[in-house]
Parts: sequence; C-alpha cells; structure tokens
Amino acid sequence: MHPVVLHDAEQPPTQLSDWGVVFANGRSFELNERVVPYGLNTPLFTDYALKLRTVWLPEGTTARYTEDREFDFPVGTIFSKTFHYEKTDDWSANDYRVVKADREAMLDEHGQIDLEDYVLIETRLLVRYDDGWKALPYVWNAGQNEAYLEIAGDIRNIELVGNRASEKFTYVVPDANQCAGCHAPKHSSKELHPLGPKAWQLNRPYHIDGAAGNQIENWSALGLLTGASSSPPTGVRWRQPGDATLEQRSRAYLASNCGHCYNPDGSADISALDLNLGAALDRGYGICKPPVAVGRGSGDRPYDIYPGKPDASIMLYRMQQTDPAIAMPELGRSTVHAEGVALIHDWIAAMPGSC
Repeated sequence: MHPVVLHDAEQPPTQLSDWGVVFANGRSFELNERVVPYGLNTPLFTDYALKLRTVWLPEGTTARYTEDREFDFPVGTIFSKTFHYEKTDDWSANDYRVVKADREAMLDEHGQIDLEDYVLIETRLLVRYDDGWKALPYVWNAGQNEAYLEIAGDIRNIELVGNRASEKFTYVVPDANQCAGCHAPKHSSKELHPLGPKAWQLNRPYHIDGAAGNQIENWSALGLLTGASSSPPTGVRWRQPGDATLEQRSRAYLASNCGHCYNPDGSADISALDLNLGAALDRGYGICKPPVAVGRGSGDRPYDIYPGKPDASIMLYRMQQTDPAIAMPELGRSTVHAEGVALIHDWIAAMPGSC
C-alpha cells in the first residue's frame, strides 16, 4: 500500500488507487494509514446508499475549528465518500439487487468493508488546492478492485429490495460540474466547499478499532483539528427520536438535505427560503409562505409549509416526487426517502396554528 499522493489539480489520475486514500482488491475495501473515517449526525440522503466518509490531511497540518460553518481545512486535504450497498442473497454482477437499508455505513472489526457482503458503486473525492476545492467522481469496476475517473458521470441500474417490496431505479453518478449543484452554497461564486464537516454534524460518538469517544475530541487528539470548543453545538441525529425533539430532528434533516441550496446565497435563493439550521422558524422558513417561481412544483398546494396540514404543504409534495423538475432536492436522488418524508409529515402535522 503506497502513501497518499496529492496529485496536480489539472492532471488527476484516472485510477482511484493512485491517490492512495482507499483501496479494494475484490475481497475487501480498506483505508490507508492516517486516513480517518468519520460519520455525520444527519447525512444527505442518496437513494439508500451507505456512505463511508474519510478525511486525510498532509502531515504537520491541521484544520481550524469554526462554530457555524465547515471547518477551515488546509491545502492538501482530501475527503473521500464511498457509496456502497449491502448485497442481497441472490445478488449477481449482472443483477444489482441490493438491500434497502436506511442506516449508516460501518467498517468491520478489521477496519474494512467485506466485499463478499457489499458492492462498491462510486467514490467521490473533494480535494483542496491553493485556488479552492475540486470534486472528482470515481466509479468502481465490476471486479471491485479499482475505480476510474468519470468526469462525465455514470449510471447504474439497481434494484432496492425491502421487507415487503422491491424498487428498480437508475443510480446516477453526477458529473464533476454537477457537484457544484450542492457543494457551492454561494452560487454566485461557484466555489466548492465541504458540506458535512461542521461542528453540529461532527459532535457525536464514534467507535473505531475498539475505541470510543466523541468525534470532535478524537479529531483534536489525532492532531486533525485545533481550536475546538469545549461545548460545541449540540449534534442532532434525525434517526434518533429519543435524542432530540421532532422539530430539531426535522430541521436538521432539512438543513442537511436542502439547506445548501435553500439559503440567501444558494442556488435556490429566488425561492426566498432559508432552511439552514439556525434560520428563524417563520415565513422565511416556509411557514404559510406562498410559492415563488416553482411552477408545477407546487402541486397546487397553497403554502410551502401549512401548519397542521402536511398534505397541503409544497415541501412535503416535492419530497414525495422523483421528477427532477419537481423533486426536492433535485440532484442526488432517484428514489423517495420514505423515512424522511414520514419525519417531515409528522412535524408539519404537529405544528400549531394555521395560515
């Protein structure tokens, strides 16, 4: 296993293994030394894919802690996110039948992913250079021993198999330009940014190689992070009903899945919606707000969020769609996130007041 290599921004390698961040040999997927896996409290939904996230910093460098935005990472930082699925018992390389599981990715007791049980789809890199971040999509081959750069993106026909039914869909690997659809929260500048590594997302327990603790504290102990607060913002895990209120979980979900576009500087700023975590819960958040420039995406509903009436709310209607012209978010999914829809439905239903 060769060391991690930071390649020139204008000449990225065609093979993922040349970066030295993650590797697969057809039997297992593993991380290089000093490549640190991490998890988010409330990750973005992508067609029920499991996502293994890692970060690597050049030796001798650290990220700087910030309270309300992504941490400030040094030049040379490499993030990876590997999308994969659990195989069904009747899975084959010609018939991508995978388990529909709404859960987090985990490494096994050896710090690996066993490819007898899982299939790798893609690994996306986000690399910081002197002039900003660059996104690079790599798609795994059938032999599961290499991923290749696909600047134009790719597609994969997949069947999700649940307890009661199955669903066929087309998994879309975004092209390099489409990454800006989410990773450029200030669309006027077009600059890419990491979305996940913020204090409220990383403030959570971790379990790696038999050790356990707080993830922000772990990053600090490893030398990845400086200046961390002793009392960072509370982490909200949308899947854990006992850890937060219905409102907190719903707002965390919307911030993660929608806030990168629906904010005053985002690509959906014309909507005048702000779904960031700290936004005021008022008309600007969509409460009793009539639609703006949404066209048929309104579904003939009168307000973005209609308190007490989820089925009359545009937000829920758009979450239930798969047509990119209507769906919210419009990128990154070809299926409906049933559990996310149920969460927002229950939150709107429980809202007091009326319009």
